[in-house]
Amino acid sequence: MSKSINNILVPDQTVLEKIYHIRNQKVMLDSDLAILYQVETRVLKQSVKRNIDRFPEDFMFQLTKQEWQELITICDNLSDKAKFSPSMPFAFTEQGVAMLSSVLNSERAIHVNIAIIRIFAKLRLMISDNTQMRLEIQKIKNTLNTQDKNMKTIFHCLDQLLEEQEQPQPERQQIGFNLP
Repeated sequence: MSKSINNILVPDQTVLEKIYHIRNQKVMLDSDLAILYQVETRVLKQSVKRNIDRFPEDFMFQLTKQEWQELITICDNLSDKAKFSPSMPFAFTEQGVAMLSSVLNSERAIHVNIAIIRIFAKLRLMISDNTQMRLEIQKIKNTLNTQDKNMKTIFHCLDQLLEEQEQPQPERQQIGFNLP
């Protein structure tokens, strides 16, 4: 790798810290992306607005005041510059982040996008692994529930047998040949 590309690489942890869950989607905010791309947030927003046709609602959306307030309250890793911005931020989905590289059209944007897309792919893989693990756990729980029910039935039967043994048995008449 060339020296310029080494300077462009972004640590995975840095990207992961900037992915939020809003409207049941994993998104990144315009201010965080601007920091990663090393451009001003207004420049990023301006580029997006000039190419708004490239960003349908499933690629990018603007947060409502309520969503923004909730995010500020929940997240402590937001920059002060972003928290006190007068305009509501844009949230970019994975596809929106991919589209940003074509809009910004810089070497840094391309390489940062590659890193971000790889992180999103890792997240999807982790989620699918978790889904598989959840299915296995559910299967084990079902098996244990069935075994638990069977054990309860066995103990109930044993309790009945013990109760029958503890009850006094009536005197039984002897059978067989009796000598006078």
